Amino acid sequence: MSLLSTTRIRSGDILDHYRLEALVATGGMASIFRATDMRTGSAVAVKVPHSRHGGKRSFASDFDAETEIGRKLDHPGIVRMLPNDGASRRYAVMEWVEGLLLRQILDQPGGLTIERTLQIALKICDVLAYIHERGIVHLDLKPDNVIVDSNDNVKLIDFDIARETKRGLSALLRPRRVGTPDYASPEQIKGKRGDARSDIYSLGLILYEMLTGEVPFSGVETLTALNLRLAGDPMPPCEINPKIPSPLQDVVCRAIARDPAKRHRTVRELYSQLEQISQCGLNELVERL
Repeated sequence: MSLLSTTRIRSGDILDHYRLEALVATGGMASIFRATDMRTGSAVAVKVPHSRHGGKRSFASDFDAETEIGRKLDHPGIVRMLPNDGASRRYAVMEWVEGLLLRQILDQPGGLTIERTLQIALKICDVLAYIHERGIVHLDLKPDNVIVDSNDNVKLIDFDIARETKRGLSALLRPRRVGTPDYASPEQIKGKRGDARSDIYSLGLILYEMLTGEVPFSGVETLTALNLRLAGDPMPPCEINPKIPSPLQDVVCRAIARDPAKRHRTVRELYSQLEQISQCGLNELVERL
């Protein structure tokens, strides 16, 4: 197989036995199409690298590594990678999931209730704990990479820059790619290699946004926002949304501590604290809302 085809792929094209029906998402590295497997008639998602990466061996290696990681994971909260043997070019095929991106939900008028925020966050924690316990970190957790279905079940997607924590020297020497700036941890911004605590930080920012409707240090130029995140703490969530109970604010602030050592030690610990708030304080929360 060639590294990557330089031919641009569009909706309506036939890619081997997949008919690309519609472009559903695009990022800096690849585009995702809703497609039909013409052998079975079933809907699938097809992820195709952008043609401009056609001659980059490092990108091809990273794309293959993402596919390899995806095939190792088997959890209802992770989009399942499907077999793609004999492909004519480099692309990935995944199960098609009906739902909305968490980003789309956050952009809807009215925002999320505290109760719903907790339920979604707990499910994201469960998925992260699963991948962390298998030696994998996501490193680009953001609302655009979480699909939420009609029952508020979640699916984590896009393992573009995920890595296995026990990979060999060649992986460690690869250039480090920072996640989306709005959700990257301070250590990633500094160019350090992120770990599970970096995912906890990103999830903390997502929690902050779900509860307040705002991302800390947003509304300014990107470089300024990154420097602000390295130099100071964001506004306490309660100052934006007074309905947030202080125990929940404490959990969020700990998750987004600038020093990784001050964050939760594991996602399981974060899950436990959120679950306790959800179970013990739910009636109080509902009354306050």
